[in-house]
Amino acid sequence: MSKKKLKSIKSERAPAVIGPYSQAVRVGELLFVSGQIPVDPATGELVEGDAAAQAQQVLRNLESVVTAAGGSLSQVMRSGMFLVDLADFQAVNQVYSSYFHPPYPARSTVQVAALPKGARVEIEAVVHLKSKPKI
Repeated sequence: MSKKKLKSIKSERAPAVIGPYSQAVRVGELLFVSGQIPVDPATGELVEGDAAAQAQQVLRNLESVVTAAGGSLSQVMRSGMFLVDLADFQAVNQVYSSYFHPPYPARSTVQVAALPKGARVEIEAVVHLKSKPKI
């Protein structure tokens, strides 16, 4: 696929990227959202608190990027979740379930050794922008 068909998506309501990548890239009806970490876009700093508090900011950031592309979280088809400690799985799931509703997106969750800026949680997503919202 030609890079000309790729469209970079940027939201001012999500943190600026910290490397050579886009917040998201749209290809046709698909939106590939880069992993979001719990950085407050207003300050550029990692939010304080436990994994649940960090997951809340991560999902706000994710939602901001998806919205900038003209979509909504109801159109997320797949997400990937990265946790520094799988002991946080249940707490992060509770926050996650307040943003996503049945039928839930397909998802994988993996424990990682570390995340950028010392984050405890990172979430990425694939969105089908022309799909009808899940109800």
